[in-house]
Amino acid sequence: MTSPGERKRVTILDVAREAGVSKSSVSLVLRGSPLVSDDTRERVRTAAKSLGYIYHRGAASLRMAKSRFVALVIPDLTNPFFAQLAVAAEAALFEKDYVPLLANTGDERDRQFRVLRTMREYGVAGVMMSPAHGTSHADIAGLGIPAVGVMRRLTDGLSAELPYIGPDNEAGFRALTRYLIDNGHRRFAFLGGYPTMSTQRERLAGFHAALDEAGLDPAEAATIHEGLPSRSGGRAAANEALAARRASAFVAYNDVVAFGANRLLVEAGLKVGRDIALTGFDDVAEASHNAPPLTTVDVRIADLGRLAAETLVARIEGAETAAETIVPVELKIRESSGWAGSGRSSGDCAPSFADKERHTQEHHPGLEPKSMPQR
Repeated sequence: MTSPGERKRVTILDVAREAGVSKSSVSLVLRGSPLVSDDTRERVRTAAKSLGYIYHRGAASLRMAKSRFVALVIPDLTNPFFAQLAVAAEAALFEKDYVPLLANTGDERDRQFRVLRTMREYGVAGVMMSPAHGTSHADIAGLGIPAVGVMRRLTDGLSAELPYIGPDNEAGFRALTRYLIDNGHRRFAFLGGYPTMSTQRERLAGFHAALDEAGLDPAEAATIHEGLPSRSGGRAAANEALAARRASAFVAYNDVVAFGANRLLVEAGLKVGRDIALTGFDDVAEASHNAPPLTTVDVRIADLGRLAAETLVARIEGAETAAETIVPVELKIRESSGWAGSGRSSGDCAPSFADKERHTQEHHPGLEPKSMPQR
């Protein structure tokens, strides 16, 4: 039988076994993290007390200080924009001797919460994230480590805990729409995104500003077709737009939405760039290889990733950083917007949908019929 002085030292692993939770969860509770449930917190505290565990805060702080890992939390890695963003951030972090731990949230707030909790458990030095739709200050309150937000804002504005880095969405969509108007378009369909997305609100603001400047009433000149910021969402929004109004230009929330719309329009018997104009936003690598090459707005993805990574490292190292950084954008004109220099008059910009509709119903019976009012 051993004496008290000879008793084996109780470890976090012993507490975890006693409480029936993971070692990482015990560590979070002992550090006072808010990223654990009340039930888990109570079980850990009870187990620690019964085992006589003593938490060495100095040693824990030293371990945390040595971390060279950062969390890179992405909403949708199937979107080539976020894949390119992650690659750019990884390269910049590598130069600073940090290694990212990549996680995909599926654009779900609950999953994002679990990801952030797990990353915190692993002792990451900081977090670079593009928040899931609907993320608010409450979702990141008490994170307790340096963090940076990129591309998407929180629903309730800027946060001292999450500086924002993103492109000039409003200016980009304003320039894009102005270009289409200058080339004779007067009827538009805006495809994709939801009002809960800060990026959609900013891009719509630029779209409406350009219409106003041209003397066009947005209520008369445009229809808005909300949907997932994905290929399937773009396809559904384009199908809806074809049925809604005789638009000569489809402007997509982003490039991926445009890719989905492009496929639908081709299947409907329309030649993109001749019968109808189509544009995107982001300028992912695939945009210039689309058929036809996609007119879009270059948001400088590599610069966004690099700036976000450098800002995060600066915060980890204790430096002051700006609450907001806006990256300039550039219009990229390619074949999908059509008509520039084609010799068509502004009154001829829209296609003749009567023939196209007959073609669609004969060859693509699964598509919704498109009854277009005359302009």
